[in-house]
Amino acid sequence: MQAPVIETEIEQEIEPQIHLWTVADYHQMIEAGVLDEDDRVELLEGKIVCMSPQRPFHAASVQRSSRLLFKLLSDRAEIRVQLPIVLGNDSEPEPDIAVVRLDANEYSFRHPETADIYLLIEVADSTINKDRKQKARIYGKNHVLEYWILDLQKRQVYIFRQPEEGTYREELILNSTDSVALQAFPNVAIALEAMFPIVQI
Repeated sequence: MQAPVIETEIEQEIEPQIHLWTVADYHQMIEAGVLDEDDRVELLEGKIVCMSPQRPFHAASVQRSSRLLFKLLSDRAEIRVQLPIVLGNDSEPEPDIAVVRLDANEYSFRHPETADIYLLIEVADSTINKDRKQKARIYGKNHVLEYWILDLQKRQVYIFRQPEEGTYREELILNSTDSVALQAFPNVAIALEAMFPIVQI
């Protein structure tokens, strides 16, 4: 008598389904109290992502950079520090610094959107890969005019310009000893050293 053939099913790895949120969904969660200001999160490409805690070096760089930009541009732009911007239907990041158009209502009724943004800056202490890949992709595909990353470890600045087809055509890497002008304000030269924390001797 022939032994029966037992067919074994090969288990196939099933991709877990991820629910992606829209900006409208995200705002509803905030209005409903599901999320509040104590939740250090941002919406990136439909995902609610925890933001990294700030070490003193990071906080000092944000403070120095925002102070410098306010001094140079206060009559020409708003300098927003770690506040939301809306990019498309699926992202509401909170960049370390956003240089945006002046608004008669001081953005009391909406967050700045792509058309309002002159420059976004992320300060990278331990997040350089995320800032160079994910954030650059999000900002590029939403046509943010210019994006900088201050790399605190190497004391370098990554500058992304010319957004096109979901990315940036131009990427520059400058040292903290260099100076550079913003695309939106070509007559304003910024000494990058002033944006980095003071180094202890």
